[in-house]
Amino acid sequence: MSRRTSVSLHVVERGAGTPVLALHGWTPDHRLMLGCLEPVFAARPGYRRLYPDLPGMGASPAPPEIAGSDDVLATVQDLVDDLLGDTPFLLVGESYGGYLARALTRSRPGQVLGLALICPIGTAVEHAERRVPQPAVLRPDPDLLASADERTAAEFADLAVVQTPETLRRFREEILAGLDVADTTAMARIRRRWTLTEYPEDGAPFTRPTLILTGRQDHSTGYLDQFALLPHYPRATFAVLDVAGHNLQIEQPALFDALVGEWLDRVAAEAG
Repeated sequence: MSRRTSVSLHVVERGAGTPVLALHGWTPDHRLMLGCLEPVFAARPGYRRLYPDLPGMGASPAPPEIAGSDDVLATVQDLVDDLLGDTPFLLVGESYGGYLARALTRSRPGQVLGLALICPIGTAVEHAERRVPQPAVLRPDPDLLASADERTAAEFADLAVVQTPETLRRFREEILAGLDVADTTAMARIRRRWTLTEYPEDGAPFTRPTLILTGRQDHSTGYLDQFALLPHYPRATFAVLDVAGHNLQIEQPALFDALVGEWLDRVAAEAG
């Protein structure tokens, strides 16, 4: 099959078995997904985890030909062709990666065994059109913020609903590390054509096991615009977690692990 783009994405791979493709959100890199999913797979052998960096993020290039979300999606399609071919796989997407994952599912409904969305963009792509709650910090720690450098404190406080040493540590290692290396010029170019040409839910409903995780205090993507996706995903577990913002995976790790694990069980039962 001919490639859609000239871009080869940087990918970190773990384990062997049924493939799991994990797509991170806008600006961070693969460490966001690796950090939250590897604990889930620690006690679950038999999965080959693929953690790519999206174009312009992490170690993946974004040449001028990558000029919008359609092109970003095309690089992911190339990646699937290169690494998986026609092999069935599980798909996980976080935030903007959830938007891409929905589109990938639309184009490969017979190949995607199950779909998991973590704080995904919902029916409204642009921030101004989203229905989101007011920012709220439910577990503040002013001393913790004061102990961090100014930029780290500002980036962390922008989204953190739970301010603890552990959530700050994971934010630094799994999110901020990616923010530091993003190609801001390329991302500004892609951002101008952010909406995909084809709406991900155009077409037949996706009838395989699905998980949609949202944060009640997520003022980035919210939870209402994701609820509106449910008719298209008749096998979806939909959860709105209290005490969780856009970094739900690090603010509610026990619930995250349990719900993702249960989704994996559902997918395995269908596939078996």
